[in-house]
Amino acid sequence: MAAKVSIVLVDDNKNILEFLSEALAAEDVRIFSASDPEEGLDLVFREHPQIVLTDLMMPGLTGLQVLERIIEFDPAIDVILMTAYWTTESAVEAIRKGAADYLEKPVRVAVLRERISKLVDEARRRNRGDALERQLRESATFEGMVGSSAALWELSSRIRRVAPHYRTALISGETGTGKELAARALHNLSSVSNGRFVVLNCSAVVESLFESELFGHVRGSFTGADKDKMGLFEFADKGTIFLDEIGDMPIGTQAKLLRTLQNQEVLRVGSLVPRKIDVRVIAATNRDLHAAIAEKQFREDLYYRLAMIEIRTPSLAERKEDLSLLIRFFIDKFSRQFKKVIRGLTQRAHIVFARHNWPGNIRELENAVGHGCMMAIGETIDLQDLPEYLWASARNTSRLFDIPEDASLTFEDHEKRLIAEALEQAKGNQSEAARALRIGRDALRYKMKKHGLDNSPMGSAVAS
Repeated sequence: MAAKVSIVLVDDNKNILEFLSEALAAEDVRIFSASDPEEGLDLVFREHPQIVLTDLMMPGLTGLQVLERIIEFDPAIDVILMTAYWTTESAVEAIRKGAADYLEKPVRVAVLRERISKLVDEARRRNRGDALERQLRESATFEGMVGSSAALWELSSRIRRVAPHYRTALISGETGTGKELAARALHNLSSVSNGRFVVLNCSAVVESLFESELFGHVRGSFTGADKDKMGLFEFADKGTIFLDEIGDMPIGTQAKLLRTLQNQEVLRVGSLVPRKIDVRVIAATNRDLHAAIAEKQFREDLYYRLAMIEIRTPSLAERKEDLSLLIRFFIDKFSRQFKKVIRGLTQRAHIVFARHNWPGNIRELENAVGHGCMMAIGETIDLQDLPEYLWASARNTSRLFDIPEDASLTFEDHEKRLIAEALEQAKGNQSEAARALRIGRDALRYKMKKHGLDNSPMGSAVAS
């Protein structure tokens, strides 16, 4: 069953609240009302409605103050201001602060229903979109990797084809792209999935202990070797060993690793008797191994032994269409971890995420979302909740446009001019114009259609 659309009404005149409630009553619409603006805000924060109608002039808080508080809470909420004291200045200010509409009292029922029905229809579409997104998230997860982009489907397809047959594999990709997840997927889909998956980060091992860590040692083989020790290759027997950052392995150890791969046996340090093993080996690197080979830092024969099957994990920049799914996945994860209800990002926070290049890839994204979930006071993550390096760059991204005052212009005229100028300043870029106006892109498109505005082929706004 589709989720109901919620509307909050705020007006200090109880007769008007009753009138509005009756006029907007519908089967799939929930209506809440408050005669005090503070109580109205409490309703907004508790019920998280899609639409709010608020009077402009009220004791305690004005409608513009209510609007500001709601936009801070969630800019996606459509707020409509109503007033019997219509002025050009208040209308323009309402638009700039993010109002979805501005109605002059007394409001005719037909006009009210027409305006609200469009917003309700849009809210229903968003609800259906949210439901589809949840279904997509559930179906867009492959062995812990989340996404529906072509790049991720290509990666998952390659892993499925390779997993039943590989003995060695090399996974390359930038830092933070999920190379260990890809390695685990290979193991989980292989014939040794019931065996151990053993991980060694080659960049974290002291060079003098490398051989002992991998192959083990016998008692007395070196100072401090007071007993026999099994190496990771023996420990991973009948399973998989994952050698992360293989490019940091010392050149001497590389020769012994090559022999182990060729003979499927290990020789413990200080021992003369080799031990047979049956191990799948997956190596990973964020380095250019061809360059390392040219610089004599990596053995060419070891590279070709590992890279019989090579898999590359795409960067987040290559799969930007997965950003929303990944954000939602991490929000769900950290909401459970921190025992908080986090519904998502505010629109302006989402803009910052969308514009960022993510050089640290998915690991950086996970860190940013985790930081936001921890710092968020309400149910949405806003700019101030993000790591400082993200929101600091966004401080000056919003631009307000100057509109000459003209008392003869109606609210509709001002709105049309403001949108046209925003589109012109943004060179026709609807996303940038929506950000500057602090409204959603869907809301911008609706207002463009309402006012007969379009983008010319050259990208500038044209008013019809």
